[in-house]
Amino acid sequence: MFDLDLLKTFVSVVDAGGFTRAGERVHRTQSTISQQIRKLEDLAGTPLLLREGRGVTLTREGERLVGYARRILALSEEARSVVGASLASEHVRLGLTEDFAVAELTGLVAEFARLRPECRLDVRCDLSVELERGLERGDLDIVLMKRDAGGGPAEGVWPERLVWVGARDLDWKRADPVPLIAFPQGCRYRDRAVHALESSGRRWRVAYESASLIGIEAAIAGGLGVALVEARAVRPAYAVLSGEGFPSVPPTELALRVASGARRPVRDLADLVIAFCEREGLARAA
Repeated sequence: MFDLDLLKTFVSVVDAGGFTRAGERVHRTQSTISQQIRKLEDLAGTPLLLREGRGVTLTREGERLVGYARRILALSEEARSVVGASLASEHVRLGLTEDFAVAELTGLVAEFARLRPECRLDVRCDLSVELERGLERGDLDIVLMKRDAGGGPAEGVWPERLVWVGARDLDWKRADPVPLIAFPQGCRYRDRAVHALESSGRRWRVAYESASLIGIEAAIAGGLGVALVEARAVRPAYAVLSGEGFPSVPPTELALRVASGARRPVRDLADLVIAFCEREGLARAA
């Protein structure tokens, strides 16, 4: 018999395209993921994945198994939802970008806990592109994500204004190549920054890359380079580089999306997030 946990890990590796990303999704170490794949291959009696650098490809037998694995997991989830329908309504999964206001989020979660004490709230922070994929896969119920302006239907949309920033008292206009501070590949701000610099003919290099907002902020303040940030994220230690040889960048937007067929607790949390974003927007306008 195939273990459901091993099948879930197998599908996660296939979908993520590698062991490291799969580990991040299921909150396990890369070594644990590797051990589980080996156990599954022992049960199957054949290799299922071929390691190619940091990525993986399916073997012929792996291609056969992955379809069955998805069907087995889907059937298991269907059975769980039918048998435990009352419990399913008590779990709400929220996805946020890391630069969403942490202090205010604490108050928002506390308010949700007061309104829905029977619910369990899971919060995941990730790049917008990963949050959107999570929503489409059914891994998340609500996502507050960054996207290009006019990106389609959403429960709520709030415009963002992107600005170039760097540490004060440094001449960033003459920097060649431009030292760029950014989140990892897949970040919309990073993509916008690279495209704008290349379109303007300025050379650039990634001087500092981090998945941590704290790390990004420290690198900017410490003078390691320049970054593209939303205007509300400008700190006193930053200098806004408008007119300093840095090209303007089209606006983005913050969008709240909710899974189709959302249950009442999900809608309650979505309403709280919308109310917060509306208050945040009014504060910026003031």
